[in-house]
Amino acid sequence: MSESPLIMSLRTAVEAAPDDVPLRLHLAQLLLDAGLGQDAIAHVAAALQREPGNTEAQALMARAVAPPAAAPAPVPDAPAPTSYDWKRAENELSDVVPPAFVREEEAAEVPHPPLAADGDDADDGSLWEVETGSVKLADVGGMYEVKERLEAAFLAPMRNPELRKLYGKSLRGGLLMYGPPGCGKTYIARAVAGELGARFMSVSISDVLDMWIGSSERNLRQLFETARRNSPCVLFLDEIDALGAKRSQVRHTGMRNTVNQLLTELDGVNGSANEGVFVLAATNHPWDVDTALRRPGRLDRMLLVLPPDQPAREGILHHHLKDRPVAGIDLAKLAKRTDGFSGADLQHLCESAAERALLDSVRTGRARMIEMADLLGALDHIRPSTGPWFSSARNVAQFANEGGAYDELLVYLKRKKML
Repeated sequence: MSESPLIMSLRTAVEAAPDDVPLRLHLAQLLLDAGLGQDAIAHVAAALQREPGNTEAQALMARAVAPPAAAPAPVPDAPAPTSYDWKRAENELSDVVPPAFVREEEAAEVPHPPLAADGDDADDGSLWEVETGSVKLADVGGMYEVKERLEAAFLAPMRNPELRKLYGKSLRGGLLMYGPPGCGKTYIARAVAGELGARFMSVSISDVLDMWIGSSERNLRQLFETARRNSPCVLFLDEIDALGAKRSQVRHTGMRNTVNQLLTELDGVNGSANEGVFVLAATNHPWDVDTALRRPGRLDRMLLVLPPDQPAREGILHHHLKDRPVAGIDLAKLAKRTDGFSGADLQHLCESAAERALLDSVRTGRARMIEMADLLGALDHIRPSTGPWFSSARNVAQFANEGGAYDELLVYLKRKKML
């Protein structure tokens, strides 16, 4: 449907004077009358960003997001009306007004992981995507104990080539991160790559395993060859318990061969083959990982990644709320009440609170802010997802702690009175 000359002229005028709120609202009104609701919402949102208290803009927004009225005489063969698209309406309201929190100082942000690098940075002809690490540990909110252990046991030797040469330390290493799901192990691996100034390759089990005999081993070989060509490179192996499961518990010959190939690649064809390749692996079930993978020279260091501490929770909540229309949010109070929540749990909490405010806005026909009551109401129905993991890990830490591998976990369980 072609636009009227008046709408086209007003579009040109708004582009020339984007801060003219009355002009923008006039255009939004015409767009709404013409049935162009999405365009109208975009202009009303832009007006509210400039004048959050503008009553005319608020009324237009409420009209735009309200469900359409039923037709007085529907056609008999017309299809049944679909349900209201709550997610789309939530996205439309997310940029209406800037965020407003109880505290003036901003909580530490936890930004999204960096996007994959452009094709120029990737290895030509490679099946594996190579990224340029830009995230640093400073971008990770809280989790100070994890950062200190990473710095002392892994990063410091890598950053000091003179001392490394003096003490004969090879520029290779392996670290196994374990802990409950949704606690940021992948993000920490990206931060390690950024700290080392290295490239980053993230690989999951679906990227390696193949139904054809020999294909999985070939995929592993190509993976490590790509990492070596792009060194220094952090190679992150997610779900290592599935890729490197205990061979004594694996019945399929092809899977045992895959584990053997992984061991071969970790050792390198010769002593210096993996120079500059730092292998990081993550698992929720370290007790299912083949013990040979944790021998010296392979994944010989373990790091427990626990649910985010209070500063980290505050930062994660701020990150997931900062681009939504919020008012009067007490981040410190929420962080105290979400002890034991994973990062994924906190994201779900913010989504649930936004849904409550969205449903109320559609029901009343008036857009409103996400308030503290929405978050507290959602919190009453959400429980941390880490509980089942700690139940399983407690038994392993108590009765199968061979060589003290889970001493750090035992300390945490005692501190939290889970033993």
